[in-house]
Amino acid sequence: MAKKRNSRHWDDPLCHPDHARPVTRRDFVSQGFLSGSAFVLGGGVMSLFSNPREAFAALSGDLAPLLSNPCNIATEGAGKIPFIAFDLAGGANIAGSNVLVGKEGGQMDFLNTSGYQKLGLPGDMVPGLNDPLSGLPYANTDFGLAFHSDSAFKRGLEASMSALRASQLNGAVIPARSDNDTGNNPHNPLYGIAAAGADGSILTLAGTENSDSGGNSMIPAMMMDPELRPTKIDRPSDVTGLVDTGQLVGILGPDDAVAVMESIYRISADKMANVTADAVVKDMVKCGYLKSADIAERFGDTPLDPTDDPMIVGPAGIFTAAEFADGGRDGREFRKTASIMKLVINGFAGAAVIEMGGYDYHGGARAEGEVKDFRAGRCMGACIEYAGRIGVPLMMYVFSDGSVSSNGAIDNSTEGRGKGEWVSDNSSTAAAFFMVFNPAGPAILRTSPGKTAVQHQQLGFMDAGASVQRAATPMANNVNLLVNAVILNYMALHGDEGIFATLFPNHSLGTVAMRDSLTAFQPIVSGIIPLPNPT
Repeated sequence: MAKKRNSRHWDDPLCHPDHARPVTRRDFVSQGFLSGSAFVLGGGVMSLFSNPREAFAALSGDLAPLLSNPCNIATEGAGKIPFIAFDLAGGANIAGSNVLVGKEGGQMDFLNTSGYQKLGLPGDMVPGLNDPLSGLPYANTDFGLAFHSDSAFKRGLEASMSALRASQLNGAVIPARSDNDTGNNPHNPLYGIAAAGADGSILTLAGTENSDSGGNSMIPAMMMDPELRPTKIDRPSDVTGLVDTGQLVGILGPDDAVAVMESIYRISADKMANVTADAVVKDMVKCGYLKSADIAERFGDTPLDPTDDPMIVGPAGIFTAAEFADGGRDGREFRKTASIMKLVINGFAGAAVIEMGGYDYHGGARAEGEVKDFRAGRCMGACIEYAGRIGVPLMMYVFSDGSVSSNGAIDNSTEGRGKGEWVSDNSSTAAAFFMVFNPAGPAILRTSPGKTAVQHQQLGFMDAGASVQRAATPMANNVNLLVNAVILNYMALHGDEGIFATLFPNHSLGTVAMRDSLTAFQPIVSGIIPLPNPT
């Protein structure tokens, strides 16, 4: 008899008979009962600046040097590469049907047919074969990092990015086990990225959930720092609400408001010169006015709203106005992503995590996973495309709690695309990956003693049957160390890997030689440098 298809809508909550009733917030998010909400708010005429750096005016020459000393006002990006993580809650497929994972020789050291079947690919779609319609290989390297040519992530990335971006991308995949369907995996690297120097002029960290990590998965316990808790940002109004320039800007206009607060600073400094109060109190009073002047100068014209950024929304934007205003799940995820990328890529926040729920998509038609993976790919591609339009590099990290596997049953529906249905959770097929965008050209893979460049693109490996080899790397069976490996690779993009052990003395990634073998790319920036202005 024909198998009865699951008729539920893709974005309806997932009710698996083999799962307990959802109890925690993380349970509800991963099964699609909850999602980050987002609204569209139109900005005023003065919020039409697409790039805040173009709207900045200079503070008076006598006060400008005080922005960093002694008042310690943060600069955009702190000279570090913007970092955005995607937390796909529920146990998404990453390996095989999306990013290729191979045996010890790298991504192109292909698994056997039954291994790819476990990863959702039928025997006539496995890497190593060509698509009979296009004649092109199923193993596609357009982005440097190899994807399956029909990967939903890849199709989503391409839908959001211009063709130029492929030549500016590279990436690495990390086969690594993690627990299924739980937020207890310490997957989130944001606090470590902040410790490595990432910072913003408004926020250090942001996340789309009101949690200690900003997302679904936890922060490793040894990195926990209450002062770094991410600010919740999941809609455009959250972004514009970060900065209050006060009523003075509305009354006088930004330029006059800055001049008034500069004058107050000078008067206060002069009057306090002969006051015998504690120096800390003096600095607090003076710097309060200077910081207010700095806020009014940079944000008096409200250049923060992603809704009013023509690079993001509009005829030439990454999203159309209709997509951005959509009342369904697509629109909510697009607005959430736009809000985060506006902050991070412009240097207003140092790093952020975007949580996307409903990725516990096994037990039904393959079509559901394809639709949700394509949506995630569109959001990933939006971040890369926006970084390209602004003209700054970006490191993007994608992870999930556990993974899924297929038993070979095929979904031949239009959205199922003739691929294997996801039938169960399976932590042995799990992986994470990161992509590096560089406006100057793709990041260059490293080599190390005994490891070729292609082996540095896949940090670890699977056996022929598509199970993560736990002894391949320190992080293959330890999520804490997976986080450390991601931070190590972030620091290496700056040439800072030499101080990794100093910042993280309990890293457990082994010797310098071992850490070199776990580092994918040569530096793309040198030391701490300011982010370039777009041309």
